[in-house]
Amino acid sequence: MSKKDKKIDTKTVKSVKKNVRSSVRKLKPILKSIVGKKVDVAMRDLTFSEKRISKDVKKTITSAVANAENNYQYDIDNLIVKEAYCGKQIIMKRFRARAKGRAAEIMKPYSNVTIILTEQTKQTERDGAKG
Repeated sequence: MSKKDKKIDTKTVKSVKKNVRSSVRKLKPILKSIVGKKVDVAMRDLTFSEKRISKDVKKTITSAVANAENNYQYDIDNLIVKEAYCGKQIIMKRFRARAKGRAAEIMKPYSNVTIILTEQTKQTERDGAKG
């Protein structure tokens, strides 16, 4: 029972984007770079990232922020990226003609991106303890 109560007490917001046209291998470094950062800092980092897929990750974070604001009435300034992970989806297989009647397989992977935000309350507790 206590584990369930703890999950309810934590303020988390989740956003999932399915069928992202990229491999998990290319997504993981981008997602690792934003974990633990404030939302506005993570958005800024993704804006200036040279990776093509960072636009889709940025859209997912924007969706999670909108969920937090509209569904749970959280303060946007206190949101941080708690978790960011990806998983495999389908792989489209295509073939390319090669020499001597052979064919080479082309894999086109898809992924799922999950972003979990939480409201940072540690600073407010510290400020209250000091004053």
